[in-house]
Amino acid sequence: MSRDTIARDFNAEAAVWDEKPARVKLAGEVAAAILEAAGLARSAGELDVLDFGCGTGLVTLALQPFCRSVTGADTSSGMLGALEAKAEKAGLRNVRTHQIDPENPQLPAGPFGLIVSSMTLHHVKQPGLTLAQLHAVSAPGGLVCLADLEPDGGLFHEDNAGVYHFGFDREAMRELLASAGFTLASYETAARVEKPAADGRTRDFGVFLAVGVNAPR
Repeated sequence: MSRDTIARDFNAEAAVWDEKPARVKLAGEVAAAILEAAGLARSAGELDVLDFGCGTGLVTLALQPFCRSVTGADTSSGMLGALEAKAEKAGLRNVRTHQIDPENPQLPAGPFGLIVSSMTLHHVKQPGLTLAQLHAVSAPGGLVCLADLEPDGGLFHEDNAGVYHFGFDREAMRELLASAGFTLASYETAARVEKPAADGRTRDFGVFLAVGVNAPR
């Protein structure tokens, strides 16, 4: 996680972030895939969870009922403020937030039995460094669930400012996870997004869910 992690002004987007039905739908599909892959519904609420790049908490709050605690971490104070407002309105006591300082990036100490991240990694300039930092706060035997774009040729975003990677295939995720200390357990398509692409054509984009295990060595 470097000072270049997020280049867009997500503070300016926070107030209207949840107004796009397609974005809300994708978050719901990703959350459902994480719940299944991590077995959260069967965990009896015993896990402490970290959502890296949580935004307004669309995934965070979908996982909340199944966790002992869930911490949303983001560089954007505006996004975290939106999450905090939603959690307060719902009277949720097990939701926490953590603002990441791009100049001196630190994650909450953990350890976390489950770390999740949705549609964030392609905005991270050095994903290997970020995953190593996530590994440092992952509990032994813990899981990391990463949802992001399958290779998209740079067409998913209308403006690729702040986009450092045009998707990740299975082998790329295996290598990134392995370099950080995780073992890739699965890589499956979790959702599909149909939208106008940067070339003006409507295209179908895949969003994968990669699951890594922090296996004790």
